[in-house]
Amino acid sequence: MKNQVEEFNSYRSRMNEKILSDNNKIIKRIFNLDTNAYAPGGALDVKTKELLGLVASTVLRCDDCIKYHLETSYKEGLTKEEVTEALGIATLVGGTIVIPHLRRAYEFWDALEEQGDS
Repeated sequence: MKNQVEEFNSYRSRMNEKILSDNNKIIKRIFNLDTNAYAPGGALDVKTKELLGLVASTVLRCDDCIKYHLETSYKEGLTKEEVTEALGIATLVGGTIVIPHLRRAYEFWDALEEQGDS
């Protein structure tokens, strides 16, 4: 069985390709805007942008978004301490309703670390 990081990336890639193949101008522009918002450049570095995205995604309770920002944060070299501090702020702002998402975030970070150690 694939690990959850591979499963998430495979599903996300496959479905994004399918969605974008419909050639819907609005959806393509939203995808482009999202990509450019987190790109290098501007007053904030990529790591900060990813932490902001992670906090917002946690407060909004979007598990796919949380996984995406966790993986990008991991690839950008953020430490577990930096990520968990951001998740702590997200939990403070979002309240106890985000705790199930916090659990899944910790589980996914562990999977990222295990994948990186392999």
